[in-house]
Amino acid sequence: MIQPDFDKAGGLIPAIIQDAATAQVLMLGYMNAEALAKTQSEGRVTFFSRSKNRLWTKGETSGNYLTVKDIKIDCDNDTLLIQVQPQGSVCHTGTQTCFGEGSAKGFLYQLEQTISHRAESGDENSSTNSFLKRGINKIAQKVGEEAVEVVIEAKDNNDDLFKNESADLLFHFLVLLRAKGFTLEDIEQVLKSRSK
Repeated sequence: MIQPDFDKAGGLIPAIIQDAATAQVLMLGYMNAEALAKTQSEGRVTFFSRSKNRLWTKGETSGNYLTVKDIKIDCDNDTLLIQVQPQGSVCHTGTQTCFGEGSAKGFLYQLEQTISHRAESGDENSSTNSFLKRGINKIAQKVGEEAVEVVIEAKDNNDDLFKNESADLLFHFLVLLRAKGFTLEDIEQVLKSRSK
């Protein structure tokens, strides 16, 4: 269990909230010892609200909880970095982050999250969810078809068609990764290991 020096920090320490999948900074809150203990025991981020003067679990009214994936402490033992899986928008304005849109790892990681959310929702109206239900053979076949279309368009001179087919390939590849139980980060690690 992480034990920050709350006395050194005056009883409250900053907690930087970061998306575990995209590395995007989502928000900043403050924790006292009780808030950290509740966060660690329940697996959902709880802050100490300075305006309400009480513990406040992010999502307690909106349902947009922050599921804890990892907690790290800085070298001075007085600031936390909490990596989370957000359940919906994080900012009270309805955006994903309190610091403006955009992802530290890029849009593909956000798209990967959208695919995951649609898969988990079971939404019958989601074409992505319906596609995932068709099974690995159909998904893999579609990736193959899109790859062939990228090759065909690469040999022509229509840049717009090439870009659109490339986008289709990337999207369907992300769906295939989801169906196989892997993430972009898994593939990134393979590429990193090859670069040494």
